[in-house]
Amino acid sequence: MPYNTKIVDEINILARYNLKTTQEGLKIHSSAESSVIKAAQRLFDKGLITQADGGYLTPLGRKAAEHTQDLLQIIKD
Repeated sequence: MPYNTKIVDEINILARYNLKTTQEGLKIHSSAESSVIKAAQRLFDKGLITQADGGYLTPLGRKAAEHTQDLLQIIKD
């Protein structure tokens, strides 16, 4: 499956979550780029975050964020 900008936008949001705590979420402001707002909506639709504008990670979202952040750590230069 080729990666496209939509997937990259979703990965970028998952990478921003602080995995050291479950008490910290994200807020995607209405002034954010439309691609970021749409990516957050897609993550919400997939059941990975609790709100369409960010919120907290769901249990599935936490796993996705862990995998995302692990992969980014492995491939960073």
